[in-house]
Amino acid sequence: MTNFNPNEPGIANGNYFALPNSLEESDIAIISVPWDVTTSYRPGTHKGPESIIEASVQVDLFDPLVPDAWETKIGTVPVNIQILKDNKKYRKIAQSVIAELEKGTDYAELTPLLDKVNKASESLNKDVFALCKEQINSGRITGVVGGDHSVPLGNMKAVSGLCEEFGILHIDAHADLRVAYEGFTYSHASIMYNALSEIPQISQLTQVAVRDFCQQEADIINTDPRIRCFTDTELKRNQFEGKTWKKQCEDIIASLPANVYISFDIDGLSPELCPGTGTPVPGGIGFREIDYLLHMLAISNKKIIGFDLCEVSPGIDSDWDANVGARILYKLCLYTRLNSKK
Repeated sequence: MTNFNPNEPGIANGNYFALPNSLEESDIAIISVPWDVTTSYRPGTHKGPESIIEASVQVDLFDPLVPDAWETKIGTVPVNIQILKDNKKYRKIAQSVIAELEKGTDYAELTPLLDKVNKASESLNKDVFALCKEQINSGRITGVVGGDHSVPLGNMKAVSGLCEEFGILHIDAHADLRVAYEGFTYSHASIMYNALSEIPQISQLTQVAVRDFCQQEADIINTDPRIRCFTDTELKRNQFEGKTWKKQCEDIIASLPANVYISFDIDGLSPELCPGTGTPVPGGIGFREIDYLLHMLAISNKKIIGFDLCEVSPGIDSDWDANVGARILYKLCLYTRLNSKK
């Protein structure tokens, strides 16, 4: 870092934000997981990590809220190429399952294909857990970049060893509480159901900007005492009726326990910020509003223990999604560092 000039253009070196840090000297480790096998609407998020790395070269490293932001030691874990190979293989199988379901084929007839996808997804979860656990054991905070929103389960399990209990701040257009959506146990639409079912240390799930969910998910939200869902409807209604965003952020943060994991699906933002994402939904939060919430969390009495950013998908004719994703990822890294310095 002694020869690094943050005022000069970034030089693409394969690292997020073109930073010169080696993984060994970093405080935050970014693990790329290019996987979108169970995507149910529009594939492409497996290209998210690569597109964000490319776009992040253009991110200016100054931040008015984080002194010497460029000194944040962010390391990049090399991509496991086998994940990309497996993603291509099992995505084809998953697509055939989805196509059959749309024809009305019974799940029982698709069991052999579903078993292949479910075993592959389980294997991925174990691989992500191992990658994240290795970094945590080396004293680093882990951030996963997807890929679809099924991929951070391994990171959530890895950080669970850091404390007796923790909460998840879940920013998303969807509740992700479906039970084995489309027959896929580890569907992108089931991440929070699986996390609550498989990680006993999770004492709280606080959801923000959710605006597309089914009756089954609504029933889970309304009956599980661990869940507080700040729907997009509620947030906007409060705003229209005079409740400030500051007060709403205070309420969101107050619902969380001392230790917090941030799970950020890019489609929690307004869709003009992520038009290429797998399942865009009207409504959502603006960039400055989410930046304000994350900063408030960082300077609160809560401790950020890990994070993920998922569902960024590069557009065919535009790198806008990747540009927004890169800036959200940078904010997650900066505020995690700011939080650790308190």
